[in-house]
Amino acid sequence: MVVEEATRTVAPLEVPSAVRGAVSDPTRVTARALDRVAAASDASHFLLTPSAVATAADAAEVAALLRAAQQTRMPVTFRSGGTSLSGQGSGTGLLVDTRRHFRGIEVLDGGRRVRVEPGATVRQVNNRLRRHGYRLGPDPASEAACTIGGVIANNSSGMACGIEENTYRTLESLRFVLATGTVVDTADPDADARLRSAEPDLHRTLLTLRDRVRSDAASVETIRRQFAMKNTMGYGINAFLDFDSAAEILAHLLIGSEGTLAFVASAVYRTVPLEPEVTTALAVFPTLDDATRLLPALVSTGAATLELMDSTSLRVGRGFDDAPAQIHGFELRDHAALLIEYHATTADELDALSRAGAATLALAETTTPTAFSADALTRAQAWKLRKGLYATVAGARPPGTTALLEDIVVPVPQLAPTCDGLQQLFEEHGYRDSVIFGHAKDGNIHFMLTDRFGETAAMDRFAQFTEDMVDLVLDAGGNLKAEHGTGRVMAPFVARQYGRELWEVMRELKNACDPAGILNPGVIITEDPVAHLRDFKPAERIEEEADRCVECGYCEPVCPSKDLTLTPRQRIVVRRAIVRAEANGDHALARELEGDYDYAGVDTCAVDGMCVTACPVKIDTGQLVKRLRRENQNPALAAGWTAAARSWGSVTRIGSVALTAADKVPAPAVTAVTTVGRAVLGADVVPAYSADLPSGGAARRPLRGVRGGGEDAPIALYLPACVNSMFGHAETGEGRGIGVTAAVVALCDRAGVRVVVPDEVESLCCSTPWTSKGYSGGVERMTRRVADAVQATDPTATLRIISDAASCTEGFVHLFERAGISVVVEDAVTFVEREVLPRLGEIAPVVDTLALHPTCSSTQLGINADIDAIARAVATRPVTPDAWGCCAFAGDRGMLHPELTASATAAEAAEVKALEADAHASCNRTCEIGMTRATGSDYRHILEMLEEATR
Repeated sequence: MVVEEATRTVAPLEVPSAVRGAVSDPTRVTARALDRVAAASDASHFLLTPSAVATAADAAEVAALLRAAQQTRMPVTFRSGGTSLSGQGSGTGLLVDTRRHFRGIEVLDGGRRVRVEPGATVRQVNNRLRRHGYRLGPDPASEAACTIGGVIANNSSGMACGIEENTYRTLESLRFVLATGTVVDTADPDADARLRSAEPDLHRTLLTLRDRVRSDAASVETIRRQFAMKNTMGYGINAFLDFDSAAEILAHLLIGSEGTLAFVASAVYRTVPLEPEVTTALAVFPTLDDATRLLPALVSTGAATLELMDSTSLRVGRGFDDAPAQIHGFELRDHAALLIEYHATTADELDALSRAGAATLALAETTTPTAFSADALTRAQAWKLRKGLYATVAGARPPGTTALLEDIVVPVPQLAPTCDGLQQLFEEHGYRDSVIFGHAKDGNIHFMLTDRFGETAAMDRFAQFTEDMVDLVLDAGGNLKAEHGTGRVMAPFVARQYGRELWEVMRELKNACDPAGILNPGVIITEDPVAHLRDFKPAERIEEEADRCVECGYCEPVCPSKDLTLTPRQRIVVRRAIVRAEANGDHALARELEGDYDYAGVDTCAVDGMCVTACPVKIDTGQLVKRLRRENQNPALAAGWTAAARSWGSVTRIGSVALTAADKVPAPAVTAVTTVGRAVLGADVVPAYSADLPSGGAARRPLRGVRGGGEDAPIALYLPACVNSMFGHAETGEGRGIGVTAAVVALCDRAGVRVVVPDEVESLCCSTPWTSKGYSGGVERMTRRVADAVQATDPTATLRIISDAASCTEGFVHLFERAGISVVVEDAVTFVEREVLPRLGEIAPVVDTLALHPTCSSTQLGINADIDAIARAVATRPVTPDAWGCCAFAGDRGMLHPELTASATAAEAAEVKALEADAHASCNRTCEIGMTRATGSDYRHILEMLEEATR
């Protein structure tokens, strides 16, 4: 079978005027090729390109869009996080972005309940609930990226959730929009009466279907059996048995309906108390059967999680640098492992649980010693093994192949034979290295297939494998989908799982809710027996920096340009679309995409590297963008920047003097000059001046030599960042703003700690200005200069190197790696927290509430805990906003493209303004400037505050 191409086309389309008119700002409905291509891909292995993309502002606009879609018969797909795996998040009609303007979180009743909108991620909600001692029930592994909209649409569960704490069980009320535009809120006491009045046919059909199901003993028995396990196959028709009113039945039918029945605008959840005490054990068994045979006993002890890993998983895990000791030291054959975890409210409760678990494990034969541990590092290693399986196998797949992740569930007693059967199918169909892992407590396992899907032989193999797998699972009394949703991949098999009668009930439900058939057609309900074999996503080869991307979307929440242009996933997706267009001979489309990509993909990327902190296969899309900048650099600009590297000391001083001069001139006059320059030379060349930019900073030359106090030898080589020399300190009141460089010197002096500054300091830089722009000539020149200066200052290379701007510290780390010099580089924050702070004596806080802004570099350097420690010394209540993220000032990027920083900081700035803190601090001068611009409050370096507190 050959993959069909029809839905991959990106031909120009005209958006119906009724659809454009459904939103208050018509620019939020677009048919531009770049926007449609970028939105087309989700985490699944399907690719369907929408004909238009709309960004709805609220539920009223969604209602208007649905009415317009009904009028024009335009299919509609809702997209929030885009982490779904079964094809339910993409379509060929109108794709409605329900993430950007639907991120509301309202904690209720001290955390016992929470009202959430579909665009908020599970992690964001849990961060808000944590301070109250609660969390959401659903706990999907993708919690950092998956949104509430998808959690509801798929009835997602997770590792500990089971069926007791999923959305179906913990939902209190829903507010939803029907295909007709009718809005229903089940929190209203008269919700059922309103539904009957507004939608009499739907109301009547729901009650008719309820009675039909309840009157059929076979249907009742099937529903009870299938929904006693995790089950996201078809619709949640257990609602017909569990609820009586049409409104409540419909609300619970919407859970797991994958956007095919209505749009969920908000939900109120009953939350789950946090259990802070945790203990973990990793038990290895001689066989998979040995592991699964012990499951009922372990479940009876109250285990929170029981994660299964087969022998292939353990073989893959042995390649991890920090793989747990339990999976080493024996010849690996048919072994399997269980990751066992207990959660409790108190230490005494945890001790009792772990003793029960240990006693149960003692009844079985284990291959290596097993012990429960509350040690955080031990737990982290065990979970890295479990969670790293998908990333490792997917990341190591051959180029040009696609990784397909599936999940099933069977009764726990059938788990071992089902796993054996799957392994036989892998062997029979040639899927080598397919790992099996999952939530053994629930009989829910995942497996991954890797192949060149799209080729005829591969599709024939997959088609037959799927038929055999369906038979295996259904013969075991299981469900074909446990938590990933039916989507397109299992839609042809819904009737086979439930029987024709219940499939007809589902079809009538779909027709009653969506008579025009516009809501996500082809998902869950389909008459096409081979729908699961259509529209497979091709695996075009692109630049090596990003070729391993599985398009999971984990990177998107941390990307600073996500609400302005493209996310990292979308940058990669568009690169693949360009390659695909060229291969198909559509050179016009390729040129159009490349032209629009310059701004959306390249110019507005902060290259901050935050994406790599979230990426399961460790892709830094910033490296891709740096490559593109390097390959497409302007020769004149490249030569200019290389010349700047030769005379960097003079350049920084000229920049400083210019900023000081500009600060004394009326801002409109300077702004007018830069505006003209940007119009003539380009916005990505000439920075935009604004009145919030500080005056210039002090020269670094006077710092040469040994600095600090005491008589001991210097313990660090200090490289003051040139950014602090170019940009002056914040003006926060008389005698308070001295700049971080002066603060570091003063703190060292007070603590009796000495550092040494190279003689060439005025001309040194971490090289980030050149690496971020792709100017390799300047990178090479600056790397040699810094390496020579450091070696001249510390010939034996015994001193650690410190710098006083987090991004520059990170830049120096990479610089010395390029230079092949083995040195320890750390930020001044870490150095001061460890070496200086303990010697400063008792410190009285100088402010009450302190708003903190960690940076992308401080996160990647791992120094946020050090920032917090210093903040606790200088403030009574340090607060890091829940909406914290990279500010995207990115050196000069915030001056070249101020709109990028404005977009990146909008949510955090709103939170900071509401906080009304007494002071604001960060750890990088340009980030401080960006946050000052965003909030209107002066940000300064946290070490400046420590210096003030110790005067």
